[in-house]
Amino acid sequence: MTSSYFFRAELWHYPGEAGWHFLTLPAEVADDLREEAAAVRKGFGSVKVTAEISGHTWQTSVFPDSKSGSYLLPVKKAVRTAARISAGDEVVVSLVLHDAA
Repeated sequence: MTSSYFFRAELWHYPGEAGWHFLTLPAEVADDLREEAAAVRKGFGSVKVTAEISGHTWQTSVFPDSKSGSYLLPVKKAVRTAARISAGDEVVVSLVLHDAA
């Protein structure tokens, strides 16, 4: 199983010392991913993915967010720097869901 998703979302900064930045997946993408990933979800409902923004690819996980009812994609500093993006920017994202194998 290899499922791919493409979407636009606004990068946002979680307040606090940690400085985490996230993208909230659009509802329709989250719904599709939730259904496709039922067999491969890990602890806390996380789902392993490969993400790409502006030609910069990395492996990570998306995490369910009870507040939005969606998933959150963390965007690490190295990717933000390389892609020249910051909180408030709308970005185009490609996600590929990892197989259970």
